[in-house]
Amino acid sequence: MADRQNGAQSPEQQVRALYEEAESNTANAFEALVNKPSFGQLLALSAENTAALTRMAFDGVDLLWRNLRLAGRADIVRLSRQLNRTEDKLERVLQEVEKLRDEVTGERGSGARERDREGAAS
Repeated sequence: MADRQNGAQSPEQQVRALYEEAESNTANAFEALVNKPSFGQLLALSAENTAALTRMAFDGVDLLWRNLRLAGRADIVRLSRQLNRTEDKLERVLQEVEKLRDEVTGERGSGARERDREGAAS
């Protein structure tokens, strides 16, 4: 107890002081590292590599689906475009059929009217 009163630290206080000193030294070392231009270059290269690896992984998955004969993303997009084109063509055909039906109905109606007129005239 006499040692603590004379300014000596307890073991817990010594550990805490060493921890704080180590933390401070580590923070200073990381700040010095981040302040260098080479750190920015390294970070940029790492980001580029990560993007390239991600793209390679997605391409690999697409290739796997293709080899398993399952539809991949590119196949689904291609089929979607083809389906949209087919739907547009079908819509045009239906419009033409309706137009022809109206023409036929109009011709039949005018032909029936002419026969009615001829029958009424006789």
